[in-house]
Amino acid sequence: MLLSLTGAVSQGILWGIMVLGVFITFRMLDIADLTVDGSFALGGCVAAVASVNMGLDPLVSVLLGMLAGLVAGAVTGLLHTLFDIPAILAGILTQISLWSVNLRVMGKSNTPLLGVDTVFSRVATLLGVSNNVATLVIGVLVAALCVAFLYWFFGTEIGSAMRATGQNEDMCRALGIDVRVTKLLALSLSNGLVGLSGALVCQSQKYADINMGTGAIVIGLAAIVIGEVLGRLTPGKLQAFGSRLTSAVVGSVIYFIIRAIVLQMGMDANDMKLFSAVIVALALVVPVVLERSQARRAWRKGGER
Repeated sequence: MLLSLTGAVSQGILWGIMVLGVFITFRMLDIADLTVDGSFALGGCVAAVASVNMGLDPLVSVLLGMLAGLVAGAVTGLLHTLFDIPAILAGILTQISLWSVNLRVMGKSNTPLLGVDTVFSRVATLLGVSNNVATLVIGVLVAALCVAFLYWFFGTEIGSAMRATGQNEDMCRALGIDVRVTKLLALSLSNGLVGLSGALVCQSQKYADINMGTGAIVIGLAAIVIGEVLGRLTPGKLQAFGSRLTSAVVGSVIYFIIRAIVLQMGMDANDMKLFSAVIVALALVVPVVLERSQARRAWRKGGER
C-alpha cells in the first residue's frame, strides 16, 4: 500500500506539470483547451522515438517532447487567432489530427523504452536510490522550477498582458494589446508544459502509447478544482498567484492518491474515467452548494434583524 501511494505521489507530481498547462488556458483564458489530450501523447511519443530510434540523450528527448507540445499549442492558437475558429473547436481539430501525427511519429501504436536510459534511471544510479524515489525527486524539482518560472513570467509585461486578456479582452484591445498574440503565446506555453509532462511520464512508465493522453484534460480540470477547493478550506484562503499555481500541482497529487486508494479497494480500472468525471463534477458542485448555503444563512440572519 505504501509503495503504491509513493508511486501515486510521484505520478501526481509529473502529471501536475500538465495541470499547470491546463491552468493557464482554463483559469487564465477561460478556455477548455482539448489540444491537451493530443499534445500530452505527442510529448511522450517524440521523447520515446528520440531515445529509442535516434539514440539521443534522455534529457534532450524530454526537451524535444516539450518543444513538440509547444508547436501543437501554436497550431491551435493560429487556428483560433488567425482564422477566428472558436477555441474549443480549434483544440478539437488539433487533438484529432495529433492522433494520426503520433502514430506517424512512432510508426506503431506504442514504443517501449526497455533497455534505454531515462532521466530517472540516471538519477537513480547517481544517487543510489530506487526509481520511485528518483521519480519523486525529479518531479518535485521540475514542478518547482515550472511554478517559479510561471510566477516570474506572469509578472512580466507580456505575462501581465496575457492574464489581462483572460480577464477583459475588450479592455485589452482598447489599451492597444494584441490579444491574438497573447492568446497564441498562452496556448503555446500551456501545451509546451503539457508536452514536457508527457515526455516525463513516458520515461517514468518506460513506454509511449498513442492513447496515453486520453482523458488528460479531465484529469487536469479535476486537479485544478481539487486544488482550489483545498485552497478555500485553508484558513486565510490561497488567493495569491503563486499559491494558486502550487495548489494546482497539489491537487494533481491528491487526485492520484485518491485514485490509488480506490484501485486498492478493488475498483475496476476501466471505471477510472467515470470516477474522474464524478470527481470533477463533485469538486465543481461542492463550492457552489457551500456558497449558496452561506448566502441563505446570511439572508436569514438579515431577516431576523
